[in-house]
Amino acid sequence: MALRARALYDFRSENPGEISLREHEVLSLCSEQDIEGWLEGINSRGDRGLFPASYVQVIRTPEPGPPADGGPGVPARYANVPPGGFEPLPAAPPAAFQPLLQPQAPPSSFQPSGAGFPYGGGALQPSPQQLYGGYQASQGSDDDWDDEWDDSSTVADEPGALGSGAYPDLDGSSSAGGGGGGAPGRYRLSTRSDLSLGSRGGSAPPPHQASGAKSSATVSRNLNRFSTFVKSGGEAFVLGEASGFVKDGDKLCVVLGPYGPEWQENPYPFQCTIDDPTKQTKFKGMKSYISYKLVPTHTQVPVHRRYKHFDWLYARLAEKFPVISVPHLPEKQATGRFEEDFISKRRKGLIWWMNHMASHPVLAQCDVFQHFLTCPSSTDEKAWKQGKRKAEKDEMVGANFFLTLSTPPAAALDLQEVESKIDGFKCFTKKMDDSALQLNHTANEFARKQVTGFKKEYQKVGQSFRGLSQAFELDQQAFSVGLNQAIAFTGDAYDAIGELFAEQPRQDLDPVMDLLALYQGHLANFPDIIHVQKGALTKVKESRRHVEEGKMEVQKADGIQDRCNTISFATLAEIHHFHQIRVRDFKSQMQHFLQQQIIFFQKVTQKLEEALHKYDSV
Repeated sequence: MALRARALYDFRSENPGEISLREHEVLSLCSEQDIEGWLEGINSRGDRGLFPASYVQVIRTPEPGPPADGGPGVPARYANVPPGGFEPLPAAPPAAFQPLLQPQAPPSSFQPSGAGFPYGGGALQPSPQQLYGGYQASQGSDDDWDDEWDDSSTVADEPGALGSGAYPDLDGSSSAGGGGGGAPGRYRLSTRSDLSLGSRGGSAPPPHQASGAKSSATVSRNLNRFSTFVKSGGEAFVLGEASGFVKDGDKLCVVLGPYGPEWQENPYPFQCTIDDPTKQTKFKGMKSYISYKLVPTHTQVPVHRRYKHFDWLYARLAEKFPVISVPHLPEKQATGRFEEDFISKRRKGLIWWMNHMASHPVLAQCDVFQHFLTCPSSTDEKAWKQGKRKAEKDEMVGANFFLTLSTPPAAALDLQEVESKIDGFKCFTKKMDDSALQLNHTANEFARKQVTGFKKEYQKVGQSFRGLSQAFELDQQAFSVGLNQAIAFTGDAYDAIGELFAEQPRQDLDPVMDLLALYQGHLANFPDIIHVQKGALTKVKESRRHVEEGKMEVQKADGIQDRCNTISFATLAEIHHFHQIRVRDFKSQMQHFLQQQIIFFQKVTQKLEEALHKYDSV
């Protein structure tokens, strides 16, 4: 099968290394694998270079079998021919050449000349994270990455590291990556079969079947190659371009619960405390940082982590799970990092963050999270670094992540119903976000008034009562002494009430605002999650339209819909989990708020009652 494509639109090259296209022109592709949305190929005039992948449609027509007389040979891969050495190609290769123009595996690295690549010079060797996008760890001034944590070594430097072409098994052994078999508990999943024209090991379909119109159309790629749907790997998965080995331990199961799809529960739930923030130093006191002690309930073994370790973990999780809302960490602060109030506030934010992490059925069981919680970096530095590098080289990211999703067997989703639920949740998140912002603003303003305004006003009242008492003392009558003392005590009571108002926001309003901040992070995650699901749904609609027009086989369209269902199951499961923890958290927090309000006003009442009793003896 020749690697060819037909130009859908005219394209005029503007940079060195690009080639111009004419509509309906047939091109020969060097590889079907696009790099950052660009393909390399040769146009009908013999020019070789780059052009936008979205401007062409790959021709997936099987070629006839080999001729009996064995025609003249041609190179099997155009990429090996030096530039300028091509003869102008005809619109379609001669029949004798077609058996030899078989597709090759995509090259491991694509190396255009420095002047020819539209995004800059130098060789380009894209990783899965580069192809499908990914979260980049923030590099603020809060914590530096200049110590033993960011060692320059790689997994290959460690004993037992796996070379390229090997895949780790559950027992730590490895096997070659070329075969379809493998060790128990490890199996290969691929979505390529329904998009290719034949299996890799099988023979091509008969020529008369290739002339049918149903194999002439494919689902187009998004023009915006920087959208979340593309960067997350969702598009590549839906279009059937994901392929990788999945271990049993990597499977993420969605089950049908009483309210619809939901994540399978964690069979070993746990919690984790965060205590004892301690200032530490290194480099003979030249660098300082705050260390937090973490104690997971399922191990009871304390480990110590810095904020930058949390930041690294967040980056890994946000990159790996495109359809899961990873809670945001407390914000960084450039100055005042060692002030007591800031440390206390950050610790409370980390406690909320850890609570949501441990409560999530998927995130709680993730290998990198368990490594973060259980590996004592201070005593076993080698194991810590190996786990860190393994997480950074995880292959089940991007499009391959979706291969790990396991959905209920024989369960079909009504796409119209799914779309309605997603739209309803989108409206819900918008309204909740607006309400959370309003409540946060109101609570913050009310807390400010309590700390400054109310305290000052109550102290003014107290001072006025004491002034009256001092005036009455000038009378010097024995029978007025009790009254003078009672009025002075009343003034002191109002001073104390002012102090209670100033201290109260720490007990009730601050926890509410901490919870709102955490959920504002969740609400900021869901537009991207919804965008991935909406993108998959768009591809399904496009494939159905092709089927109705007789341009696509039903089997191929069904494959796209099945993969869209996988993403929809995961999205609905994540929405269900969000609502579950929302009800749990806001119920608990509102109960705490009202209990603290009652305690506060009981203290105020007690102060007033004490002042009242002073008048009984007057």
